[in-house]
Amino acid sequence: MPMSSVFSTPLVTPLLRGAMTLTLRLCGWTIKLDGLPPPPFVVIGAPHTSNWDFALMLGALLHARRDARWLGKDSLFRWPFNGLMRWLGGIPVDRSQPHDMVAVIAETLKLDPQLLLFVAPEGTRKKVDRWRTGFYFIALEAGVPIVMTTMDTATRQVKLLGQYRPTGDADREIREIQRHYRGFAGLNAANTFELHE
Repeated sequence: MPMSSVFSTPLVTPLLRGAMTLTLRLCGWTIKLDGLPPPPFVVIGAPHTSNWDFALMLGALLHARRDARWLGKDSLFRWPFNGLMRWLGGIPVDRSQPHDMVAVIAETLKLDPQLLLFVAPEGTRKKVDRWRTGFYFIALEAGVPIVMTTMDTATRQVKLLGQYRPTGDADREIREIQRHYRGFAGLNAANTFELHE
């Protein structure tokens, strides 16, 4: 992990925090993340349907004054953007190669008690019929809660939906988590995940 990031760079971080907060306000968005638990934890954000989702969540995490990392597909980390993406808190994930990413990230959360990991459970901006489950198993193995957040386009709020502590019954518990997101449409509403029971 990098020693400093967008969340922990002297002078730069406060300036970016102020700029992002002002930009979100000018765009009509507010941040409602009061009640975040103490780190470490896994925070998920859904629906993920647009490139703008990243800017919204980055601004929200800066506003919350938390040290965060996020998982992204490895193609985002190619030259010349590799250094920038890592400074922004990114951790590249190569989905084509077998590896034990869950164990590696879980261990990182165990070793850094001030860290939170942000994950978009859909894993893509395109419409999907299921979520990727890495966020759940990382939280389970690290023994940390899953904090649920959403970008509510109806009210233009990035807000907290609550938290969930996984116990190992993955199929049932992921569906319980997904129920919290009913009624929220993404910025590109046509790509919003729909839970069918």
